Amino acid sequence: MSGIKEFPMSTEDAPINNAVLVTIIGESVIRESLVKLIKSHGATGYTVSDVRGEGGHGKRLGDIPGYNTNVEIKTIVSREVSDAILRAIAEYRKRHALIAYRQDIETLSN
Repeated sequence: MSGIKEFPMSTEDAPINNAVLVTIIGESVIRESLVKLIKSHGATGYTVSDVRGEGGHGKRLGDIPGYNTNVEIKTIVSREVSDAILRAIAEYRKRHALIAYRQDIETLSN
């Protein structure tokens, strides 16, 4: 025995819902503004992580706190809400290093 208990999953025991995962990676200076934006469009939860990387706007090393740093914000919403969030984020791209994308996902519901 491995000591790991297996829990059989069936859609009857745990209903599965379709949803959209929106991921935003952008400059840390607009973190609060982006969180307000997604909440204003009806998102009820989100996750924020500090991230590093390189892209079209150069390297974001995050080696000096608060300078040259990025955040990744994830939220799970409906297709309609993701449309609204992505449209609103387009304005930020004119002034800030930022990318946003969405993925169709399935979630477990209560």
